[in-house]
Amino acid sequence: MNQADFEAWIAGLPEVRREENFGYSFFFVGDDQRLPFVTIADSDSEYDQVSNLNREGVFRLNIGVSRATFERLTAGKRTDDLDYSELNVFLPHPHYARQHFVCILNPAGDHVEQTKALIMEAHSIARERQNRKSGN
Repeated sequence: MNQADFEAWIAGLPEVRREENFGYSFFFVGDDQRLPFVTIADSDSEYDQVSNLNREGVFRLNIGVSRATFERLTAGKRTDDLDYSELNVFLPHPHYARQHFVCILNPAGDHVEQTKALIMEAHSIARERQNRKSGN
């Protein structure tokens, strides 16, 4: 799947709203636009150049998962010792790992389905958070 495919798939999930800002696509659940459950970046910015996103066709999915999932995916990986420009590898997010965000550049092969499952998890977490805030 390419970036457009992922964006269309994410936008098709229930109650998803998409916003663009700072060269990122932000995906939120419902009206809460404080914390996206997924973001997609496809170019470097003055704030984020660690993934070398200015390469042709390269994009990074950033996914907010549960603590358990984050720990399972990033076990033994230290953020100061990683190559964030490597394609098709799940890594702790270079700036938002403390909020349990993982990232992957250009998911391919088996990682496409795993990425979709992680996005579904992130969407579920965001919906639960939205429901708590609205009293449902």
